Amino acid sequence: MQALIQRVREARVQVADQMVGAIGQGLVVLLCAEQGDTHAVADKLLDKILKLRIFSDDSGRMNWSVQDVQGGLLLVSQFTLAAELKSGNRPSFSAAADPDLARALYDYVVAQAKSKHAEVATGIFAADMQVSLINDGPVTIPLHMNTVHTNGGKRCG
Repeated sequence: MQALIQRVREARVQVADQMVGAIGQGLVVLLCAEQGDTHAVADKLLDKILKLRIFSDDSGRMNWSVQDVQGGLLLVSQFTLAAELKSGNRPSFSAAADPDLARALYDYVVAQAKSKHAEVATGIFAADMQVSLINDGPVTIPLHMNTVHTNGGKRCG
């Protein structure tokens, strides 16, 4: 499972000119389920997101998590994070989970986030969405949790 995490001052997502989710200060998290992902992988990813210390403390150091600052989470499905560009210029999305598994894992992450965090907003799975945000910093962090990919015999993630 992959996530692209952006620390924001505010963000919103619209579908067909209607706002479906919005937060103030917090994190926009673009989520991508990949082949072989499980609830255990999703749990590990969400746990890392909630504990990631990327908000500034009183001395200006990145030392606080989204939970510490009581910020919002805006979770948006984003299968294009699985893009592979090994050959040619057209991305392949063969690493992305099939739509049924991807929807199930996205829904699972959303439900788990809502049970663990006070403010959670979402986009709509597989919809044509417009995401607007004010990136704070900017701070943008890619996160990849996957037990399928290997690197020299060692697991990545």
